[in-house]
Amino acid sequence: MSMAVASLRFLSRRRHHFRFTAPLAVPGTRAAFLSDAAEDVPRAAPPPPGRKVLESFREEFEIGGRLIAFETGKIARFANGSVVISMEDTNVLATVAAAKSSDPVRDFLPLTVDYQEKQFAQGVIPTTYMRREGAPKERELLCGRIIDRPIRPLFPRGFYHDVQITVNVLSSDGKQDPDVMAANASSAALMLSDIPWNGPIGVIRVGRIDGNFVLNPTVDELGLSDLNLVYACSRDKTLMIDVQAREITERDLQAGMKLAHSEAVKCIDPQIRLAKRAGKDKKEYKLSMISDESYEKIRTLSEAPIEEVFTDKTYGKFERGEALQNITESVKSKLEEECDEESLKFLPKAVDTVRKQVIRNRIIKEGLRLDGRQLDEVRPLYCESSTYPVLHGSALFSRGDTQVLCTVTLGAPGDAQRLDSIVGPPTKRFMLHYSFPPFSINEVAKRGGLNRREVGHGTLAEKALLAVLPPEDDFPYTVRINSEVMASDGSTSMASVCGGSMALMDAGIPVREHVAGVSVGLVSEADPTTGDISNYRILTDILGLEDHLGDMDFKIAGTRRGITAIQLDIKPAGIPLDIVCESLEPARKARNQILDRMDQEISSARAINDGSGPRLATLRFSSDSLRKLLFHRKKIEQDTGARVSVSDGTVTIVAKTQPIMDKALEKVEFLVGREIEVGRTYKGIVSSIKEYGAFVEFNGGQQGLLHISELSHEPVSKVSDLVSVGQVLSLTCIGQDVRGNVKLSLKATLPHRPKKELASQDTAPLENQDLVGWAAVENMASKDADVEPSSSKDEDGTTEETPAFSTPAVIIRSAADCDADDAANGPTKKKSKVAKSSPRVYKPAKERQEARAASPKKASSTSTAKKNKKVKADDSGSNGLDAIPGQDISSTPESSSSTNFRSGSMKLGDVVTVKVYQIRAYGLVLELSDGVRGMHKFVENGRKNFEVGEEILAKCSSFNAKGVPVFSLLD
Repeated sequence: MSMAVASLRFLSRRRHHFRFTAPLAVPGTRAAFLSDAAEDVPRAAPPPPGRKVLESFREEFEIGGRLIAFETGKIARFANGSVVISMEDTNVLATVAAAKSSDPVRDFLPLTVDYQEKQFAQGVIPTTYMRREGAPKERELLCGRIIDRPIRPLFPRGFYHDVQITVNVLSSDGKQDPDVMAANASSAALMLSDIPWNGPIGVIRVGRIDGNFVLNPTVDELGLSDLNLVYACSRDKTLMIDVQAREITERDLQAGMKLAHSEAVKCIDPQIRLAKRAGKDKKEYKLSMISDESYEKIRTLSEAPIEEVFTDKTYGKFERGEALQNITESVKSKLEEECDEESLKFLPKAVDTVRKQVIRNRIIKEGLRLDGRQLDEVRPLYCESSTYPVLHGSALFSRGDTQVLCTVTLGAPGDAQRLDSIVGPPTKRFMLHYSFPPFSINEVAKRGGLNRREVGHGTLAEKALLAVLPPEDDFPYTVRINSEVMASDGSTSMASVCGGSMALMDAGIPVREHVAGVSVGLVSEADPTTGDISNYRILTDILGLEDHLGDMDFKIAGTRRGITAIQLDIKPAGIPLDIVCESLEPARKARNQILDRMDQEISSARAINDGSGPRLATLRFSSDSLRKLLFHRKKIEQDTGARVSVSDGTVTIVAKTQPIMDKALEKVEFLVGREIEVGRTYKGIVSSIKEYGAFVEFNGGQQGLLHISELSHEPVSKVSDLVSVGQVLSLTCIGQDVRGNVKLSLKATLPHRPKKELASQDTAPLENQDLVGWAAVENMASKDADVEPSSSKDEDGTTEETPAFSTPAVIIRSAADCDADDAANGPTKKKSKVAKSSPRVYKPAKERQEARAASPKKASSTSTAKKNKKVKADDSGSNGLDAIPGQDISSTPESSSSTNFRSGSMKLGDVVTVKVYQIRAYGLVLELSDGVRGMHKFVENGRKNFEVGEEILAKCSSFNAKGVPVFSLLD
């Protein structure tokens, strides 16, 4: 061992002469290296990874000017079959897998189609809490049904292995709907797999814009189209039809289906070519088939009693089912006595096959149906609207034993359903939810989540009714229909269409006309080798058992004008398109019969405010007002019980009753405010009181002036006698001054009390009256110079033209300005006696007239001299016009006549004859016939040449802060 260590040390000293490619090891010893020596030893680099070659196969074809491609071998190579279909920038992956064995007792095909649209396909992160996709959405379930319905009939009889088709949208440009692409990709994946399947199929979408058919239309083009037809077929037969239309005629629909068939077959040859290049050989799966010997034994034992049950018309649905079940139990007991295990294993399926043959032979050879009806006869109908008046809308519809209760609920636009689809609109304002409870067929079952059948039936009825709904601009409500199946014996989806149409009218929704639906069936005889149909019968309004034992369930809904929705499901491996088109005519006749019965119950929409439907109001606000509303929204909802929603600058209020709506609108206007309109009534709170009036806060914080002259129809000497700070008042807006101050009136909201006229005034001569002519004018002076003159009527019917003025003759100060003036004057400053002057004591009108008639000149000179001593002009303060001795003038709402005019009852808009008392630099001092004086302020481009004593016609346009009337001159 010591010799080995010495050798290693020697080698370490000579390390620059030797290089080791691997560590040296001595048996039974531990190799020792110096650290610097170990670092210098090079290690061999690992070989580079090989380049993997993914062999892919691609087939391209063109439909409607758009290039479509199938590709396989690149993605999902472990799947039994996988295909990626692409159209422009939309790519969809479809994979298929099958179980290696099946349940020997199973008598149906457990086919599962999982379609999924993940948000990464459009470059979006999900908005859920976990930021992951959750349970399948309605659209994903519907797309899965589009794939399932044409594929299922093509599996061979007896193939009961589990089959799962999984479809994922890899990328989407938002232009093409991936559902049709997914169906074609699923067909190609089945062709590539080793699963037995009698495909391929072709699926296409057809639209119609301005009368022209469009192949594979984009999402935007579908918005303009009146037809959305999804058509699936084999090379010579129809497999599935799904239609949403805007009352398209039967003839136009037939033309669209024939075009769709000729174009859809273009998808078949590329799939066959791809399968030859990259497909697998079909595997021999074990088929669950009953032997001919066992079937004949069961048929012999059960055929005669089954015929007896179906020839007895007294049997109902459940009685017939119970009798058939007794027959099955009887055959079972006989087989058990013979210990025939093979026949017992297939007994339920064999009895069902015998039952099917008995019914089909009776219909084809004898033309007899289960309930004794003719082939084109509709079952008895029952229609009832307003079944439950407290609901927004309700209706009960029965056809035979099938019964459906439909209810309508109205909501705000914000209640619309939000859609997370990668294509299509983001919201949906009309929803129809179909529910099929177990009690409707007298069974016990657990209620789960979304059911594919319920979603499909509800969507079909929703498509049928959507065509007659009013536009959103005319009817902004969100509408939800609940269709509750009360009893089921065939075609509950079409019963939902009929009941939903009546419920919409009962709810007051202005639909154009009724929509009805009916289901058409088919019973046929076909060659067992070729599958060609040799004989057939078309059945109108099929029963549940006729649907189960027949070949076709063709649901057609529409109005008298045309078709709005179609859904075709078949059981055999295709039906000729000619038979499908032939079925449209008996469906139209049956639909019109049902529409006639529905019109007898309710033929037009009720008034929405007559029933229990909610009230909806749509308001628009500025950005500042919206911020206020959002701040007060919760308070408004709590105080009123209404629902307030805000979207895109529009506020929507929904209330259960009109009083709640009125209360909510009042609350919104009080807290937020609306655009002020002259003549509109507002509620406000008195914020401060002045000698000349009160300032009121209203309309979301705005302030307006309630002048003392607008408090009451009677004279008011003190503002605080009628209102107090904090008092809530209903006031009418009567105008606005140049500063934006709003003028309010309380007396405009009070009852109008006419004044009793004196008998002496009735007999007074016209020339002795103080008033030459006047009229109560509603139009206030405007600040706009372009306002046109308004007209007013006298009590005698004469009309006078009242000129408009560019600016008001008085300016109303705000409460803040008045408070500032009070503070500047000081609390101890002695106020003018004019401000405290009490109303003038007036003599009776007859005495004044007699006095003026006796000495008119003396009275005039005396009055003039007396007033000249009191009038002092103050040009610095108000252009020398507001120093006129004031009087407390109140107004009365009734219209004065020329025989009883008194200045003490003057109000805005009164027209009187006045005299020029004094001419000043900026206006005139005017005197009324009873000695009361007012003023007039010169206006631009107005008349300014007057003479003292000249009589002119004037209109009272406002009152200044001291109650002095301000006049506008009339020519």
